[in-house]
Amino acid sequence: MELDIRRIMEHLPHRYPMLLVDRVLELVPGERIVAIKNVSINEPFFQGHFPHLPVMPGVLIIEALAQAAAIFSFAKPEGGTMLDSNTTAYYLVGIDDARFRKPVVPGDQLRLEVTALRISKVMCKYEAKAYVKDEVVAEAKIMCAIRDIGEA
Repeated sequence: MELDIRRIMEHLPHRYPMLLVDRVLELVPGERIVAIKNVSINEPFFQGHFPHLPVMPGVLIIEALAQAAAIFSFAKPEGGTMLDSNTTAYYLVGIDDARFRKPVVPGDQLRLEVTALRISKVMCKYEAKAYVKDEVVAEAKIMCAIRDIGEA
């Protein structure tokens, strides 16, 4: 399954400037997602990080990976039907073993690859890696909680 930006926005509550996934290239419910974030000099964080040497903040690379994981978590294995993000909240609750291997700069295209380690109705754990070309630039294990909006 592939998703363009309109379909992504149907399933993530994030909007500019916090929407950090531009396209989903591959989505295998219950297994993995591959998504893209195009990094442009027009990103608002480059105004202050850093004006003389623009580098994407590592925390935003992790956020992009978590957003890809959220899209992945909303896909049900039994048919690819998406959960409703209007009634379901998705929270990043843990980050383990985060490593940042190389700076991400304007003009780079991040390939976000997230693989399921454990998925349940309330908690999910993933192995997540961000690549530029074929080089890992960041990686982490991330844990996310899924809650009904009424419980949030």
